Amino acid sequence: MSRDPKRIPSVVKNRQLVEKRRQQIIRGACDLFVRKGFHRTTTREIARECGLSIGTMYEYIQSKEDVLYLVCDHIHSELESRLKSALAETGTGREGLTEAIAQHFRVMAEMSDDVLLIYQETKSLPGEAMSYVLKKEEEITSLFEEILQRGIRDGTLTLDPSVVKLMAHNIMVLGQMWTFRRWSLKRLYTLEEYTRHQTALLLNQCINPNSGGK
Repeated sequence: MSRDPKRIPSVVKNRQLVEKRRQQIIRGACDLFVRKGFHRTTTREIARECGLSIGTMYEYIQSKEDVLYLVCDHIHSELESRLKSALAETGTGREGLTEAIAQHFRVMAEMSDDVLLIYQETKSLPGEAMSYVLKKEEEITSLFEEILQRGIRDGTLTLDPSVVKLMAHNIMVLGQMWTFRRWSLKRLYTLEEYTRHQTALLLNQCINPNSGGK
C-alpha cells in the first residue's frame, strides 16, 4: 500500500494541530532544501527554521525523509487543487484545457524552486514513499487526460484516443520546462507569452477544424 501523509506516525493525536505544525515544517524545510539541498540540511536546521525545538518537531515526524515526503506531497497537492478547479468549471473541453494549461504553467512558475526540488531529491525517499510521490504525479497527469476526453466527447477537440495519454504527458512536461529552462526562457518570453504560444501549439494539434473554435 502506498504511503499517505496522514499515516506518518505522530506522537500528537490532535489532527488539526498535527496539520498546523506540519505546515510549519513544510514551509521551513522548503526554503532550506532549495538553498542547501536535502542532504546538506540537518533536522536541527529544519526545526530552527520553522520555529520548533528539535524534540517538538520529532513529535510530528520520524525522520528527515518524512519531511521531504511531506514537502513533495504539499507541492503536488497545490497543483492538483488548482487543476481540479479548472475541471469543475462549466464550459467546453477546449475551454477547460486552456484554463488548465494556464493554471499548470502559473503553478510551475510560482513554485519553480519547489518543483525543481522534487525532481532533484525524490530519489532520496524510501521506496514506498517514492512510489506514493510518483503516483501523485500520475494522478495529476490523469486530470489532463480527463479534460482532453471531455473535449473529445463534446466535439471541441479532435484527438486520436490512442494519444490522449501522450498529450497529457506533453502538457505536464511543457509546464515543467518553464521550471527547468527558465534561465533561458525568461530572456525570450514573459510567462503570459510562453503560456499563450504553448497553448496555441497544443490546441493546433487537437482542435476540431469543424468546431469553428467554439
